Amino acid sequence: MAELGNDGGAGEGGGGSGYRPVIHGVGLCLALALCWLLLSGYFQILLLSLGAVSILFCVWIAMRMDLIDHEGVPLHITWAVLRYLPWLLWEIVKANLDVAKRVIDPSLPISPSLFNAPVSQKTDLGQTIYANSITLTPGTVSVDLDPGVILVHALHEGAADGVLEGEMDKRVTKVEGLN
Repeated sequence: MAELGNDGGAGEGGGGSGYRPVIHGVGLCLALALCWLLLSGYFQILLLSLGAVSILFCVWIAMRMDLIDHEGVPLHITWAVLRYLPWLLWEIVKANLDVAKRVIDPSLPISPSLFNAPVSQKTDLGQTIYANSITLTPGTVSVDLDPGVILVHALHEGAADGVLEGEMDKRVTKVEGLN
């Protein structure tokens, strides 16, 4: 007979690492509601009701598909991400200004290159956050992710140096919380 996990079903869905389906379901519901409110900006009762029905439907589908877990709804990194985002946004602004200067001033060098950047994150979630952070920063794009390394395309040598110095990698590792 299969052992039942926290989610009431057999298998890996609820076992082990502090996974609580109700808490993660409520977390997903709150995150979707916040996104819906921020992106729509509508506060009429009919639209709020339709939004609530849509959110509940999405959470129900996610639960049926067994997608609500530590990686699907990463509540454990919420506060760390909130500390990381302002730093990332500032890096994006600085990189935007650098790329804009290179577009406007033809004397500034553009020398595209591919290089391997080391990855210190242990989980798929941490590696994904790091790869996406590199791609969100103008002048760099994550091309491929292999265990322990990301292949990155850089617009110029300074962008490559910015990734290789490892500040973003260290900050994402702190977000991951396994260090």
